[in-house]
Amino acid sequence: MSASGPAAELLVDPMSAARRLLGAAIRGRGVRAVIVEVEAYGGVPDGPWPDAAAHSYRGRSARNAVMFGPPGRLYTYRSHGIHVCANVSCGPDGTAAAVLLRACVLEDGMDVARTRRGASVRDVALARGPGNLCSALGITMDDNGIDVFDPHSPVAIELRAPLTATAGPRVGVSQAADRPWRLWLAGRPEVSAYRRSPRAPAPGASD
Repeated sequence: MSASGPAAELLVDPMSAARRLLGAAIRGRGVRAVIVEVEAYGGVPDGPWPDAAAHSYRGRSARNAVMFGPPGRLYTYRSHGIHVCANVSCGPDGTAAAVLLRACVLEDGMDVARTRRGASVRDVALARGPGNLCSALGITMDDNGIDVFDPHSPVAIELRAPLTATAGPRVGVSQAADRPWRLWLAGRPEVSAYRRSPRAPAPGASD
């Protein structure tokens, strides 16, 4: 079945999908926010967007199956076995690609987010970083595979007009570490600080 509606706008390469998701509204369990930072991820070596940093690089598995489509589905995983992170699948059904949601600015439900993140966390840091974003919006591993464009989903996204983005290397990846596949809205204090993986090659020695 081909994608329709907003999901059809993600039937594109990972970077184009990332540009569409940047600035989108996201709602999750009593909290509304705007996405201000994302990262694009591709797939397998013989696919259209080979990406050694992607979970899907070695092929489909039970863990990464949502990355293979259809577009517009939430792919959740645990980082270091602790923090839940959320991606939105993109590209044609059957082709692995996704966009990691890295940071949001909260518009409503800040008190709800604070109960999840802690009273001492500054407003700008409540949803800064992919694990904190999921914590603030109440996203869990049980949300894996949900349709983010279904208004009845516990986590829903509304695309807005594309915004001007700044691009740079992705945070903390050891492969494809120089690829400028992270996008963010310049000047937003909610955006993550860039940290290069200590396992990555020297700058300029990676793709």
